[in-house]
Amino acid sequence: MVWECLSVPLHLLLGDEEYLVERSLRRLIDAARAASDDAAGMQLTRMRAGDASSAILAEMLSPSLFGEDRIVALDDAHEAGKDAVEVISGTARDMPDGVTLIVHHTGGGRAKALAGTLQKLGAETHRCAKLNASERVEFVRTELRDHGVRASPDVITLILEGVGSSLRELASACSQLAADTGGAVTAAAVQRYYSGKAEVTGFDVADKAVAGNRAAALESVRWALHTGVPHVLLADALGEAVRSIARVAAAGRGDPGRLAGQLGMPPWKVRKTQQQARAWRPDTLAVALRAVARLNGDVKGGAADPDYALERAIVEITGLAG
Repeated sequence: MVWECLSVPLHLLLGDEEYLVERSLRRLIDAARAASDDAAGMQLTRMRAGDASSAILAEMLSPSLFGEDRIVALDDAHEAGKDAVEVISGTARDMPDGVTLIVHHTGGGRAKALAGTLQKLGAETHRCAKLNASERVEFVRTELRDHGVRASPDVITLILEGVGSSLRELASACSQLAADTGGAVTAAAVQRYYSGKAEVTGFDVADKAVAGNRAAALESVRWALHTGVPHVLLADALGEAVRSIARVAAAGRGDPGRLAGQLGMPPWKVRKTQQQARAWRPDTLAVALRAVARLNGDVKGGAADPDYALERAIVEITGLAG
């Protein structure tokens, strides 16, 4: 797929694999802005189609008075009501000038027929379905190739065994391995980085830490370190979790679908982070942000014992939550 330019203004993200939906959407938005004469001023409107009234959708999708380029991204269109489906279909039949319309649809739901309608109307379809085992093999091969790495079947198998089935984690692993090995991704490198219990990831550790679950977070980080998960990945996941909570908390309460575009996060992540943010106050978040910033330096050579630095940060963060 060539993302640098868009051949059509109508796009369908078809499937329920959140990572593929999120990545395809981000790439389409970047490509639309790259093709615009006013990339910086190009407006992005994103919301759940199932939450929008037909009047709101009609306003979002109507031609602009001044002809400005804009992007409209509709999440979860499979949940849209009858009136909303009619507005989306009507717009797709006669796309307004300057509008790039990106519709996410799982392929099922009460508005199941909408996906087929959009395809018949010329939507460029981006496959975002969950992958089976053989497709995950090809996914890893493609990810590595995109980083300039040609990997043997044994290496790909080791990555899948070591990291697990999460596409988000697999993509991160491929990127990290390519960067840290200078493109020489061997079986030994994979075993050194990702051997062991695949289910324990940096995201697992971070979720437990920001929830204040000290015992579980410490147990998970110790197992992750024991099985070879790099300190940097664990620290990055912890930092990302705390920073996401700070951003969502600062945005205030609101519908995840509406906040997604503002925060640059998919709605599911906004929803999850809103729940995590309930355990935090502005003052405790400020302390936690300093803790993860310090940890970032510690695991990159600033501390004599990075294992201890990780555990110390987890103890501090779990003590602040709640």
